[in-house]
Amino acid sequence: MQAFIIKPTEKTIESIELQSREQINELIGFDTVIADDLGDGEQLFFDEECFLRGTSGRFQIDKLIPVSGIGIIVGSDADGSLQDTRLSQDELSARLKFIE
Repeated sequence: MQAFIIKPTEKTIESIELQSREQINELIGFDTVIADDLGDGEQLFFDEECFLRGTSGRFQIDKLIPVSGIGIIVGSDADGSLQDTRLSQDELSARLKFIE
């Protein structure tokens, strides 16, 4: 499924192809991964313990609490099943800010 990976230490957003939910944990690098709802069927996955770990690089989408470390954006349906993101890279870029 089509998704985006946010790498705040590099200040990049890249389009990626996800094969499974497990791959999200692998890309983020931890088993303590949770998701925040971005609205319109979009989810932001990130390490729940990112600030406890002191992970470097932070970003914020809309008015959500800032996140530290890698984030993954992917779409989901009403049942919570993952699907292609409907966001374009330009739309996501407009909603995202990297924090020093």
